Amino acid sequence: MKKILTLIIFAAAISLVTCGYDVMSSENQLNHPHMGLSSHASSGEVPKTLKTADNPVFKVGSQAIIKDDHMKGMRGAVATIVGAYDTTVYSVSYTPTTGGNREENHEWIIQEEIKNASDKPYKAGTKVILEADHMKGMYGATAKIDSVQKITVYMVDYTPTTGGERIMNHKWVVESELSPVPAK
Repeated sequence: MKKILTLIIFAAAISLVTCGYDVMSSENQLNHPHMGLSSHASSGEVPKTLKTADNPVFKVGSQAIIKDDHMKGMRGAVATIVGAYDTTVYSVSYTPTTGGNREENHEWIIQEEIKNASDKPYKAGTKVILEADHMKGMYGATAKIDSVQKITVYMVDYTPTTGGERIMNHKWVVESELSPVPAK
């Protein structure tokens, strides 16, 4: 009986360690600094009304170094540009529809990801409903616009500098968050 109990405890301990490892590795790959797991790897679909940039600084197919850390492991990662679009981009603050802590100054939401978006840019302080789903609990959340920029935004693929699987179709990075890959 003692051996069976020992085996059960051992099996339970291994199971807990394994589950903890899976959660930790998922968080290392996908954790936003202020939130739980995100869904920032997407299908690559963009709103139909989003305008492809005519002359982006970083061309589709080129590579750039990410200078910001929206997600853990982004800073210093080599990104492949998979989309470049001209739009109005916002940082927003919102409380996830799934509960949890308020997300402050989330970067970035684009004009086309706001419910019933106006043709004109919104001003800082305006309340809007989000249709973006970059993060768990974002879609349908009421948000306050913190900042506004008319700029080119990029969708990128990158492998986190912290290790893990390649992130595909991360939405969004702006030009000031990218730098050219140094020549070899």
